[in-house]
Amino acid sequence: MTIAQNKKAFFDYFIEEKYEAGLVLEGWEVKAIRDNRTNLKESYVVVMRGELYLIGCHITPLGSASTHVRPDAIRTRKLLLHREEIDKLIGKVERAGYTLVPLDMHFTRGRVKVQIGLAKGKKQHDKRDTEKERDWKREQNALMKNKMKR
Repeated sequence: MTIAQNKKAFFDYFIEEKYEAGLVLEGWEVKAIRDNRTNLKESYVVVMRGELYLIGCHITPLGSASTHVRPDAIRTRKLLLHREEIDKLIGKVERAGYTLVPLDMHFTRGRVKVQIGLAKGKKQHDKRDTEKERDWKREQNALMKNKMKR
């Protein structure tokens, strides 16, 4: 069940591989996520001290959040992956010039997971090609729909 998607990531990057990572959250964050108060648009993944962290993910706290906890909507959240996966991703990011981008946030068996993509940036002409291709597919579908109605 998808909670939030980062559609801009597919427009700005070529996604090479996808990984599913757990997320270290506080109680109020889980409640806010269940209420669809999350945004992945401006977020990204960084490597710090051999770990992966999600930065810039905005989770708006509920109005009824706990009185003794000060919610921080854009705090840095740790991603949970196996050590082998982390090492592999760190190697590709440092050597091959890839970047890590969050693609979507979803529930898997009641737990919040983030799908991250190993991505390479697109140039401006690549973005224009992607847009032309998307327009052509939309036009094709419209033509087929009109042809089927006749």
